[in-house]
Amino acid sequence: MALRPSAILPPMPVMAPFQRLSPAQRRAFLAAFLGWTLDSLDFFILIFCVPAIAGEFRTQPSAILGAVLLTQAFRPVGALLFGMLADRYGRRPVLMANILGFSVIELACAFAPSLGVLLVLRALFGIAMGGEWGVGAALVFETLPKEGRGTFSGILQEGYAVGSILASAAFGLLYTGVHWHGLSVPGIGWRGLFVLGASPALLAFYVQFRVAESPVWLAGARKSREGAARDAGGSQTRRLIEFLPRFLFLVVLMTAFMSFSHGTQDVYPTFLAVGAKLSPQTIGLIGVLYGFGSIAGGMVFGALSERWGRKRAIVVAALLAIPVIPLYAYGHSAFTLGVGAVLMQFMVQGAWGVVPAYLTELSPAPVRATAPGLAYQLGGLITSWNGQGQALAAERWHNYPAVLAITVIVVALALAGLAAVGHEAKGAEMAEN
Repeated sequence: MALRPSAILPPMPVMAPFQRLSPAQRRAFLAAFLGWTLDSLDFFILIFCVPAIAGEFRTQPSAILGAVLLTQAFRPVGALLFGMLADRYGRRPVLMANILGFSVIELACAFAPSLGVLLVLRALFGIAMGGEWGVGAALVFETLPKEGRGTFSGILQEGYAVGSILASAAFGLLYTGVHWHGLSVPGIGWRGLFVLGASPALLAFYVQFRVAESPVWLAGARKSREGAARDAGGSQTRRLIEFLPRFLFLVVLMTAFMSFSHGTQDVYPTFLAVGAKLSPQTIGLIGVLYGFGSIAGGMVFGALSERWGRKRAIVVAALLAIPVIPLYAYGHSAFTLGVGAVLMQFMVQGAWGVVPAYLTELSPAPVRATAPGLAYQLGGLITSWNGQGQALAAERWHNYPAVLAITVIVVALALAGLAAVGHEAKGAEMAEN
């Protein structure tokens, strides 16, 4: 039986839900989106500079990828710390603190005199990075209407891809410099790129002056002042205890999600440089292209989750990544590798585009800034060895393509299976669950 187009495609243009937002709602979304974008920019600057940093500190790329391990390992600390602060003191001031924190630490990385100092700074960066996602998602989904939440989720999550595009472009244009038709841009090296990565601090001023606090959090704070929260304390405690099994499931689910994204991204630029012998400019261009593929995937599958439900959208995106492996890992030219990278990240970030809405819908209001971000970052902690482990395996076997291919097959099947048995909560009311 043939499916009607309306049964497959989203029921409305992707950007249509934004047309119904108030100015205050748009500003809240923009602040969270830019926060995640610039957080991602700072993270990916390190990813693209791994070979250069390894060369300066006279070590192997796997040793530098230990900095990625530490960043991911310390992100749960930030998710717990900043999430608890945001649940108590509000989403807006804590989001500002996050942005200032990771910007200052990124600037300090530019002046790291040794690998040991850089590793310590990237651990601290992980704390600041770990707090931003959960706080920003809580601010957005408590401010925006439930209609179109999947679309908002897909676009919000792809701030991560926009950050990778910016990092790719900066690496391709500024690392060694550009000389083209009389235009000369001098190279700034990896330290200069880290200085550039400190620019997100300016976003804190936008949050301070243009973004309003979450109305759901304000309503809860008002009830607390009136004593209603104390009367309901026993009920809230019971609800949180009942939520614990679901929270543990979300940690396992996010472990699979983290393996899906970091397993296809973290060593890929190193593979393109060391395995495929591509130039920094070509690697930067491929990074920009697969960043746009990521954005498209997040938007498409986020919108589809409004029609299909969150679970089905995740399962389909995860399984469709497997047929892309021959181009993504075994392409014999920059063109085929680029096509494979674009298609892979379309699927990977297509699945990820559902995550912000899915986790916030499944989390009760009293811990909404803490639980989603903590589940997200605990998944990152469990998989924090991923990038370094892949690099070590590839260095030992001299076979980056096989390592990448095996990773995709295993984590895509695991993610699809976990999502299939999970709970569906599309359209849940933020003030009630």
